Formats: sequence, C-alpha cells, structure tokens
Amino acid sequence: MATVVDTDRVEEAVEKVFGELGVNCTAPLIVLGDRLGLFRSLAGAGPLTPAELAARTGLVERYVREWLRAVAVAGYLAYDPGADTFALTDAYAAVLADDAAPTALIGVFPGLAALWADLDRVEGFFRTGGGMAWGEHHPALGLAQERFTRPAYVHGLIAAWIPAVEGAVPRLEAGARVADIGCGHGRSSVLIAERWPRSTVTGFDPDDAAIARARSTAAAAGLDGRAVFEVADATGYPADGSWDLITFTDSLHDMGDPLAAARHARRAVAADGAVLVVEPLAADRFADDFANPYARIGYAVSTLVCTPSSLAQPGAAALGTMAGEARLREVLTAGGFTRVRRIAEESAPLNILLEARP
Repeated sequence: MATVVDTDRVEEAVEKVFGELGVNCTAPLIVLGDRLGLFRSLAGAGPLTPAELAARTGLVERYVREWLRAVAVAGYLAYDPGADTFALTDAYAAVLADDAAPTALIGVFPGLAALWADLDRVEGFFRTGGGMAWGEHHPALGLAQERFTRPAYVHGLIAAWIPAVEGAVPRLEAGARVADIGCGHGRSSVLIAERWPRSTVTGFDPDDAAIARARSTAAAAGLDGRAVFEVADATGYPADGSWDLITFTDSLHDMGDPLAAARHARRAVAADGAVLVVEPLAADRFADDFANPYARIGYAVSTLVCTPSSLAQPGAAALGTMAGEARLREVLTAGGFTRVRRIAEESAPLNILLEARP
C-alpha cells in the first residue's frame, strides 16, 4: 500500500530544516562581524546607514551594506526602512560586541570552523571506532574554547564558584596550592593566580601545544611563577596529599578514565582540601534534556569533540559532555570521596558544580 504522507507534518519538517540552513549560513557572517569590528562599531552607536558604518570601520560600503541586510534579516539588528538605518541593541551588544560581558557568546562562533574541518575524521570513527584528542582538532577549537570560557570564569569561577567551596577563599587568600586538571590553554589557572596572589596554581594538561600557550599567557600576565604549567594527564601529577584545591573545569568528561582521575585526585588533595568539578548542565534522564537550554549544543559537541577525546585515551569511558549530576556523583564517590555536594546553582545556569571532599 502506498504510504500516506501528512502534508502538514512535511511542511513543518521543511520549515524546521530550512530554518536550520538559515542559522548555519548566518554563522560565518557573525564571525565576519567580529573579525572586522562591525559589531563593536555598531555597539552604542544608535542607527547607522551602511555608508556611516563603512566610514567608521574603513571597510567597503557595498560589502558592509550586504552584511547589514543579511544580519538584520537573521534578527540580530534592528532596521528602520524609512531611514535605511541599522542598529545593534544594547542586549545584543552584550552578547556579540563585548568579550568581557558575562553574557558574551561571540567567542563560540569561530570554533564552528573546527567542527567542519574535522568532520571527515569523526565520520571515520563512526565506521571504525577510535577517536582524537583535543590537541588533534583544528586550532580554532581550542582558541574558541579559551575565548568563550573567559567571561564565564571571570564572572563565575572566580566571582562565585570557588567562593562557594567551603573554606576555599580564606585558604587562597592565605596562600594555597591549587592544581588545575585538564587546564587546556590555562585561562582558568591564570585567573585564579591573578585573583589570589598569595596562592600558586599548577595547570596540568596532556597537550603540549596547549601547555605552551598557557605558559605564554601566564608570562604575558606577569605572574612571576605563581601560575605554572606541566604536560601531564589526570593521573600524572603529584598525588602527595598537599593540594588545597583541585579543579576540573569542563574537563572530567573528556578524559578516557574519569574514575582513575577521581581516585588520583582523592590521593592528591589534602585531608582538609576540596575538589571542584565544573561540568555542563545535563539531566540524569535523556528525556528531561529536551527542556535543557544547553542540551542541543552539549550533545552536538559531545558527538564531535568530547566523546572522540575520551575514546582516544586509555580507559575510553566516553562519559560524554552530558553525563548529568548522578553519574558525576557516582564517579566521585567510586573514586573515594565521601562528601559530594552541589554548589552555586544560582550562579551557574548552564553548569553543574560539585564540591567533593575526602
């Protein structure tokens, strides 16, 4: 029998997919707006004609005009047809034009190039298994991660998340030893060292190139050895019970053996110290993630980046970006921590923050 097609459902599907095509076609325009300073020039400027924006930026008016129209149709700019002017609202400026704003998301867009660049390799993993480490991805991925997480770390990690760890601030103010595991480009390590100058932070990551960049960032910040970086995985740093605070900032799920990482951290942390685990927001049941604002991004990144990262390492646990609180607690408890509590929920709408203690 011939299949009866519900034309209304087909129209809904076409509308959905066509909308996705529009979103994907707009992403390179957002990157151009960032690279060329268009968003920054529009911020706070009020309505501008294409010629006025071209004059402000020193760019070719015809290209500027087409870019403005494309981005306005996508909903990012307000348009006045009578005056033929375009304006960036303060709300969108806080997301697209100011890297220091806690709401900044502009840093994510350049990283999309890496997802496309590495797609052929990921396709191969679907067929044969295996994976690739973070350091094997297109360089745009790590740079985007560093830029995107900086405002989250400034306004979250430094201002609210670490202060929510019981007793952490007094110890950091007095002078603590901090281990930042899976530190990547070292942005979190540098920020901790800058905020608490009496403390020393050591960042550990298995990627040589990431550690080289982290060392360069620390040197540029003039931290005088208060933030140092070593090439080591999550079980390769000293487990001598002398670390006052150990942090896993968006890194535990990327590891091949998160349980081994937790066990090592349990041996490494001081008896009265703490481990802070920062992970993306995810529900314990997949069915509940359909209401999660982060889920769409989280599962995509997990498929293309984080799961391949884990499967490239010994252990190959493939915890996934969207592991959820219950699974993270299981890992920490099995690793030997006797007290695990969730903290700072009000300041981390897109993260799960767990404080673990021996």
